[in-house]
Amino acid sequence: MKAVSVIETHGLTKKFGEVTAVNHVSFDVKEGEIFGLLGPNGAGKSTTIRLLCTLTVPTGGTAKIGGHDMVKDGNKVRELIGLVSEKMIMYDRLTAKENLKFFGKLYNIPKDVLERRIKELIELVHMEKWQDKEVGTFSTGMKQRINVIRALLNMPKILFLDEPTLGLDPQSSSEIREFVRKLNRENRITMILTTHMMVEADMLCDRIGIMDRGKIVALDTPLNLKRIVSKGSVFELNISNLNSKLLSLVKSLPCVSSVTRDGETRIKVHTKGSKAFDKIVDAVRSNDGEILSINSLDPTLEDVFLQLTGHEVREQVSKQVSSGLHKHGGEAKPRIR
Repeated sequence: MKAVSVIETHGLTKKFGEVTAVNHVSFDVKEGEIFGLLGPNGAGKSTTIRLLCTLTVPTGGTAKIGGHDMVKDGNKVRELIGLVSEKMIMYDRLTAKENLKFFGKLYNIPKDVLERRIKELIELVHMEKWQDKEVGTFSTGMKQRINVIRALLNMPKILFLDEPTLGLDPQSSSEIREFVRKLNRENRITMILTTHMMVEADMLCDRIGIMDRGKIVALDTPLNLKRIVSKGSVFELNISNLNSKLLSLVKSLPCVSSVTRDGETRIKVHTKGSKAFDKIVDAVRSNDGEILSINSLDPTLEDVFLQLTGHEVREQVSKQVSSGLHKHGGEAKPRIR
């Protein structure tokens, strides 16, 4: 049976003065899918999420969420969605349970239903021991667990996750990712994830839209995206006497698509053409470069982004939208039972 699209955007655009944060973006998200928006800060990911969550209105284009127009039917859209914002939405002086009760009452959830749901959700993230502790005493990872289940109180069909692991330590990040997988797998919640972490997107997403400067520059499954790079090859060269002259030489070769330096002696080279390997080795050695080792690497989403945009995700600093945007949180809902 053909999958139903629960989100459809056509030419979605958002401008802030002279800055175009989202530039004619079109994509769809299938029911039960984890769809990723991947890109650096300032790429337009969070603004796209804010548009789809009805937190800001578009300058142009359209979007439907669950069959409802996000502008004309904003209230109906908000009934269907949940938002885990980059900014945690909780009150430090309230306990975890008190926070959840407060936000649950905003949805007019009946008391008995709300109490049962809070109990289920707290158990889901293994926070029973801390449910009566003030949130202000929690670690960042513990706060994020409560922040995620807060967005599940009204049981959304669609959950937006805007940088859910930002600022978390590796263990907490891993726990949040596993929880996201569990929600999607067991409750069939459709999810839209924004991240600038390539590995996270690769691990979680069924399909990924790579964003750069407000546009989607590629959209496919992680595997198919990496096949873009596999048409060439990726090598890591360890050159003991690596210097700016040798670096410039490798970059100038016609068989080289891009070069990134990794430490004092290592460079990562994206190539094109079947004889690129020999040409690079000959050029380096002809200019007195001492090659200690060469490794062939499997392509990553970082490599895809680099090939498509000409720069790395981590090189990008948000100069466009971030300073002009004030992020708000939105609530939502999933399927626990």
